[in-house]
Amino acid sequence: MFTGLIQQIGTLAGKKPRGDGMSLVIRHEPWESPLVLGESVAVQGACLTVTTLHAGEFTCDVLAETLKKTTLGASSPGAKLNLERALRADERLGGHIVTGHIDGPGTVLAIEQKGADWIVEVACGDELLTGIVPKGSIAIDGVSLTVADLRTKSFTVHLIPHTWTHTSLHALKTGRQVNLETDIIGKYVQRYLSRMQGGKGVTMEKLLSSGFSSQ
Repeated sequence: MFTGLIQQIGTLAGKKPRGDGMSLVIRHEPWESPLVLGESVAVQGACLTVTTLHAGEFTCDVLAETLKKTTLGASSPGAKLNLERALRADERLGGHIVTGHIDGPGTVLAIEQKGADWIVEVACGDELLTGIVPKGSIAIDGVSLTVADLRTKSFTVHLIPHTWTHTSLHALKTGRQVNLETDIIGKYVQRYLSRMQGGKGVTMEKLLSSGFSSQ
């Protein structure tokens, strides 16, 4: 599990095919405590496993399904990547609960600076928009953000200067794809409601039978 608070920006040093998937070599600055083989690291929001370690870099394998759901396969050497190590049980949960399982891509429609902050509009499919709510949480390229405005085919987020400069989001351009993970709690609620009453969700009959008054 992760929080969406980026710990450092790494660099894609290389990639090579691995069966149906791919291996990525990621260069990084020293960590306060060194990485270990087998640990989980969120790379642009995708939970990956450290498979080899060398001074200042690590390798991780990316499955074909992950390549299909994320932007990692399209990233070129030199690309900046958001990195976050998995949350420990004794650490603060400063962002929101992020699983590192990307739901799908979004496309940057607009980037606007407003005062010291930045407003980013992202378009995505209806299957993702149904899991997004105003003032709810969303992870974009692994960064925990709050949905400012929800529109018919898109949503907006506001980035403070610290988030803009300390994540890879400062390199965004219109038309670029980003990795999206919607709120895990919302997914469970949505799944539960979709199966109630044969897929009808919450109905007036269900509310009345549960003791709610129509008055």
